[in-house]
Amino acid sequence: MELWWMLLVLGVSFALCRFLLMLIPPNVPSIYVDASDVLDDGNHPMEDTFIYIPSKGKAAQADKVQCYEPATMKYLGYFPALTAEEVKEHVDQARKAQKVWAKSSFKQRRLFLRILLKYIIEHQELICETSSRDTGKTMVDASLGEIMTTCEKITWLLAEGERWLKPEYRSSGRSMLHKVSRVEFHPLGVVGALVSWNYPFHNIFNPMLAAVFAGNGIVIKVSEHASWSGCFYLRIIQAALTAVGAPEHLVHVITGFSETGEALVSSVDKVIFVGSPGVGKMIMKNAANNLTPVTLELGGKDAFIVCDDVDVPHVAQIAVRAALQSSGQNCAGAERFYVHENVYSDFVAQVAKIVKSVRVGPPLAGRHDMGAICMPEHTDRLQSLVKDALDKGAEIVVRGNFGNLGEEVVGQFFPPTVMINVNDTMKLMQEETFGPIIPVVKFSSDEEVVTMANDSNFGLGCAVFSGSQRRARAIASQLHCGVAAINDFASNYMCQSLPFGGVKDSGFGRFAGVEGLRACCLVKSVVEDRFWPFIKTVIPKPLQYPVAENGFEFQESLIGALYGLSIWDRLHGIINTLKLLSDQNTAGAAGRGH
Repeated sequence: MELWWMLLVLGVSFALCRFLLMLIPPNVPSIYVDASDVLDDGNHPMEDTFIYIPSKGKAAQADKVQCYEPATMKYLGYFPALTAEEVKEHVDQARKAQKVWAKSSFKQRRLFLRILLKYIIEHQELICETSSRDTGKTMVDASLGEIMTTCEKITWLLAEGERWLKPEYRSSGRSMLHKVSRVEFHPLGVVGALVSWNYPFHNIFNPMLAAVFAGNGIVIKVSEHASWSGCFYLRIIQAALTAVGAPEHLVHVITGFSETGEALVSSVDKVIFVGSPGVGKMIMKNAANNLTPVTLELGGKDAFIVCDDVDVPHVAQIAVRAALQSSGQNCAGAERFYVHENVYSDFVAQVAKIVKSVRVGPPLAGRHDMGAICMPEHTDRLQSLVKDALDKGAEIVVRGNFGNLGEEVVGQFFPPTVMINVNDTMKLMQEETFGPIIPVVKFSSDEEVVTMANDSNFGLGCAVFSGSQRRARAIASQLHCGVAAINDFASNYMCQSLPFGGVKDSGFGRFAGVEGLRACCLVKSVVEDRFWPFIKTVIPKPLQYPVAENGFEFQESLIGALYGLSIWDRLHGIINTLKLLSDQNTAGAAGRGH
């Protein structure tokens, strides 16, 4: 009894000490990042804020990347479109810096993460406003997709990153019992990331955090549609690296068009690409020239499945957020809504009611729930998908509307749209939409919805809602995709210990989680003697050159001794092996006697 009492007191004391230590604020240095040229404080001269009309088609590509606000068309400036030679120079600089950083301690790497985390928490508004201006998303959408996801990744790396990069010991098997086996994770060198525009802050930080924590350098080619924000976010990274004494040029952000991306792919040790399937295939083709490993995240056509035993008003709110987050411009956005016939009418009515209340407009000019479409001409494509569906029998239940938009920006917005009577013959159900359209399809059985959901060229994620978790799990387990959320949507990405990626046209490989972190490493298998120098590997006499006449017979007996199905088989093998060794030694001794 006294022993248990002592253990209880020790346990409570330990927990109390841990709690008191948590109350002591960590000593994390602050960094200063000049943001004077990205703040929209109204003090810029009028000539610096003119309306920009982008050129269309390939003619738009030149030696400069022009930047503007999608929601207002205000001009933001330009950045150079780097040539192949300039890209190679950036990679060479990163490679030199990486050789130094590879020797850094995990303590130094964790401090780098803590400095970043502190800055992000203290400058959320600046980071979100920069993202909002460059991509047209609302501040709330930016907070959800840029800040929360990045903070979650940093805290996971702080808690578990070192653990998953330390050597991992494995079993040595029967024939190698005298050996110690382990897997080591070494830096690859320089990682090249080509990232999309939809979440410019997180899409830069996501590969950078994993690559740098694993001891690599990284060169990130940002989208031509988010270069302005990307170059500012680089300043934050550089300031944090300087604060921990990291080598200069460890992290680069480069700007340009296809030539810039092709040069990066051909120069690095690992490629991470986030974008479309078409460009992903070109990335693979270029990477194949040097056999460079590639991770591809190529978007999706995620199914959102609603069974007949759900709380419809609750699920309807999640459905609208899943479709309209960042104006629907999410690789893991819900794009196909399958609803059981028993709750179909109620679900459509609830979703239509919510969508009708959504306020659409410039995100930094008044209270709006949904912002602009980032890429020029994408609204035309969205409308063409709607038209194709209407021509084939679909109906529009409700469309949101905007406030008073200027003539120069009306083409940058698309109303949230709910559609019914859609089917798989329509482009809307087959092509990645990347916009705020909610097509709702009726189903009558779980078997039917599994077939319908799997009828897609994409396979990134899914969400399944049911009052029975067992039923939801059973449906999700049959869907051919890389990510599944049960009674939630896209919550997987907030669990940063989990890998993220898909199958089919959604790509392959994984980023995030243990798998994503180790994908930034040279994975090396190592075997060494367990009891060195007392027990060493010795080639048995029958197998030494020149091989003895009974060499194969010896191997047969040895294999029986190691892998026989029963203990008697193995004992028989051991006896035969020892007998053959004895015969060999006797023959050898006789030979020496002559």
